[in-house]
Amino acid sequence: MSRLHTENHLVSRIGWLRAAVLGANDGIVSTASLIMGVASASGGRSEILVAGVAGLVAGAMSMAAGEYVSVSSQSDTESADLARERKELATQPEAELDELTEVYVGRGLTPDLARQVAQQLTAHDALGSHARDELGIVEHLAARPVEAALTSAATFAVGAAMPLLMVFIAPPAVLVYVVAIASLLFLALLGAVGAKAGGAGVVKGTARVTFWGALAMALTAGIGAVVGVAV
Repeated sequence: MSRLHTENHLVSRIGWLRAAVLGANDGIVSTASLIMGVASASGGRSEILVAGVAGLVAGAMSMAAGEYVSVSSQSDTESADLARERKELATQPEAELDELTEVYVGRGLTPDLARQVAQQLTAHDALGSHARDELGIVEHLAARPVEAALTSAATFAVGAAMPLLMVFIAPPAVLVYVVAIASLLFLALLGAVGAKAGGAGVVKGTARVTFWGALAMALTAGIGAVVGVAV
């Protein structure tokens, strides 16, 4: 007899991985851009540190609040849809059975087989079947506001700390260049780790994150230099 094997699907990581990559990427890019902008405007080390730390704290709190609010909205929508399905299952069971049957017919089953599948799944877990097959709500993709908020805030802080650390290490004369190069390396590492964790192509993921990060930092440094000259 053949042995059953266990599969660990990477899609189960989507929730926290998306929040983690978004938080870390935003932390690196926004803080590095802020540091480079202030430094290009002839700011001293103390001013750069104040701006960087303020950006880290404000950014982490903003990420947490933004993730919580946006994912909570998704969670509220899912809850409303499930409540409506629960009510319809209680008041219109036959109509809901027909609806589930049509879903399976649309996926390629014959009408008779689709009816049998719908009846058996309804008997086993009616609400779960409609949530999964009609609404597309599955457990590993369900909205988790607190998890998303905490993950984004923590990874933003870690990402922001990387370019901020360069302010202590780099000589003032080459601070902008050191922050830029180090941040690009951090972004490349983040892209590679995120792609690896998500099972995607490492080269493509690394290039994508690094390119957009470099563009953001270049624009910010350029604006900082122009403002510094103007002032």
